[in-house]
Amino acid sequence: MRHFWSIVLLLLLPLTTFARQDSIHHHHADTIADEDYRYYIDLTKKPDAIKAVWLGAIFPGAGQMYNKSYWKLPIVYGAFMGCGYAISMMQNRYSGYRTAYIDLYNDMQAGTVTEDPSKSYIAVIPDGYDLTRVGGASRWRSTLQNQQNIYRRYRDYSILATVIVYALSLIDAYVDAQLFDYDISPDLTLNVEPQIYYDLQHQKSAELKVAIQF
Repeated sequence: MRHFWSIVLLLLLPLTTFARQDSIHHHHADTIADEDYRYYIDLTKKPDAIKAVWLGAIFPGAGQMYNKSYWKLPIVYGAFMGCGYAISMMQNRYSGYRTAYIDLYNDMQAGTVTEDPSKSYIAVIPDGYDLTRVGGASRWRSTLQNQQNIYRRYRDYSILATVIVYALSLIDAYVDAQLFDYDISPDLTLNVEPQIYYDLQHQKSAELKVAIQF
């Protein structure tokens, strides 16, 4: 189960760590000696964050397409496909063990337990084992019950992971639209200067002030 959540986290991580950084253009000055790069964003093309959320809610991934973040679509759909595969696999295993448990229980009640390979509770026994080697019918029934409970829980976790992916895709669409006009200019200013500091007892001391402006 630990590996399953690790895979889900790896699928979900890119959705929360990247911000939209397109629609930035460079303007070159007339002379090479005095290169002047200016950054601007066309605010008339800023997407509506609420609309992005609604589109993503109706059709997963539509919010990212509306924001023109097409590179995120493989992440979104990859996460949904991974969760869907996990749900299907866990459901199939849960159903198989549940059917085997019910069949074995009924045969035990009727006194007709057999080693017939066509029986569902015999078919799920590991290769090289039989009812005797797995501890008998009673113990095998208990094992089948535990297995169906485990895979039912894993299936529920997979469904929960799908809901989380869905919610994160909506959050990403909203934040992406909101950060459309966020200033990500590379121009940074670092100021280092000494200054005098007075503490609560009005004692004077010197300190070094570092300020970063961006």
